[in-house]
Amino acid sequence: MANDLGFWTLQALNALQLSMLLFLLSIGLTVIFGLMHFVNLAHGSLYALGAYVAASLAAVGGFWMGFFLAPVAVAGVGILLYSGLIRRMRKSGPMAQVLVTFGLIFAMLDLTRIFWGDLALAIEVPALLDGRLSFLGVEYPTYRLFIIALGLAIIAALAFVLGRTQIGAMIRAGVDNDAMAACLGINVERLFFVVFCVGCALAGLAGAVAAPLLSVTPDMGLQILIPTLIVIVIGGLGSLKGAVAGSLIFGFVQTFGAVLAPQLASVLIYALLAAVLVIKPVGLFPAKG
Repeated sequence: MANDLGFWTLQALNALQLSMLLFLLSIGLTVIFGLMHFVNLAHGSLYALGAYVAASLAAVGGFWMGFFLAPVAVAGVGILLYSGLIRRMRKSGPMAQVLVTFGLIFAMLDLTRIFWGDLALAIEVPALLDGRLSFLGVEYPTYRLFIIALGLAIIAALAFVLGRTQIGAMIRAGVDNDAMAACLGINVERLFFVVFCVGCALAGLAGAVAAPLLSVTPDMGLQILIPTLIVIVIGGLGSLKGAVAGSLIFGFVQTFGAVLAPQLASVLIYALLAAVLVIKPVGLFPAKG
């Protein structure tokens, strides 16, 4: 019985770690969707860029340099994208946005290959987070526990900012009704810019923390895009609660599905997605607007 309990605890921790990684990606994208009404399919490419920047900086100054500076670098790229492309495309309609950002995926993919090549890069786990810890009766990698703790800390920070601060109230007002928010004197355009850059930084952070676990390859942004979109559709657009719920549902269904029904593991999450779309097309916890 103890061995069975330890096995299921291990699977639950694996599911939670995957969920936190997906949350870091999905929260930025879902708020961009909800607030800006902008379909940014290139969000996964920013995640891959964060991983590559982190790997390059880690080779020079160690893991922590990449961890702290990769989100800043990706936010800088987000500023360029917003100024040169996103701001002009916001009013062009979803089809044009999908086509442009889909093309941007392949443009950034080729730029990644030009700068870093096709060979996979790797980052070593820092000595502080190396090894294993005893947690809930099982030995679990310290670095994966760090990812879980980081995700929970960011959820708490975002919940505080969105629920208890003035800028959070403005963001929620913009998501609910951006035209009315503008009438009340909120600088919605500046709000869009800040949210977009924060979303880019979180994508870069997700890439930096994923790099020691996964091979850093040019197509890693494409590989994570579909899971991120599934999280957003299940959870609902524009809400922190939806991003958390969607990430947890995806992580636990994917992890436990692979254990309990390995033949159906690749189908379960899509079946759940279809069920949510049929029963509640707006997602489980969408923003009011």
